[in-house]
Amino acid sequence: MNRIEQRFADLRGRGQKGLVIYIGAGDPDLEATRQLALAFDRAGVDVLELGVPFSDPLADGIVNQLAAQRGLESGTTPARVLETVSAIRRDSQVPLVLYIYFNLLHRVGVREFIAAAAKAGVDGLLVLDLPPEESENYEALMSEFGLCPIYLIAPTTPESRIAVIAPRARGFIYYVSREGVTGMQAKVSDTIGDMTSRIRTHSSLPIAVGFGISNAEQARQVAASAEAIVVGSAVVNRIAELGRSPELVPRVGGFVAELAAALRPG
Repeated sequence: MNRIEQRFADLRGRGQKGLVIYIGAGDPDLEATRQLALAFDRAGVDVLELGVPFSDPLADGIVNQLAAQRGLESGTTPARVLETVSAIRRDSQVPLVLYIYFNLLHRVGVREFIAAAAKAGVDGLLVLDLPPEESENYEALMSEFGLCPIYLIAPTTPESRIAVIAPRARGFIYYVSREGVTGMQAKVSDTIGDMTSRIRTHSSLPIAVGFGISNAEQARQVAASAEAIVVGSAVVNRIAELGRSPELVPRVGGFVAELAAALRPG
């Protein structure tokens, strides 16, 4: 059982909901990424997703696209992201997922990248543009190295594909609550409860719901229908506003702590 599986088992045992936070690695630089990761661990984050900067991030809205651009400009590469994961691991056991596009794995070599990720302390990969039908070798390698392949399910995913995708995931299933790309939303989707119920007919894995959750009230709403919520753009937007300010880590960490508190009142 890797760190993701252990964390969700612990949450289930305590009757609590999980908080997954996404940030772009290397935004504004990798030392800030390390410091933010440690602050998020102290704030109560259950899984941290690090977006590996890529020049063509098709699943991302403008907030996360700009974060990827800033990460590339700060010199962030997949190898340097793994070095940062190793640095985080010296002080934290927070479960870590890399949010990544397949081209970056292909460029390094799929086996080589997965082996290096496992050695660095990564717990799972969310490969945005790798369909399950083409992932047999990838899944075998992920199992060999003890990593969780995280898969996305969307509101438009038909029942027949949910039946294919859900049984192949490990760790948790990421339900994308809105059509389109990542980004903050003024209100949460009203179909979340129905879709999470449909997914549960095909898998007993925890479901984490994301794409659009912007504040503590929305986090509470969505958590009623899921085992975890994912917040990305709202955090990334605060990082963009603060940049290299000395207030970056305490202020962003404080916002994340508010989200964690919303999920665990009292």
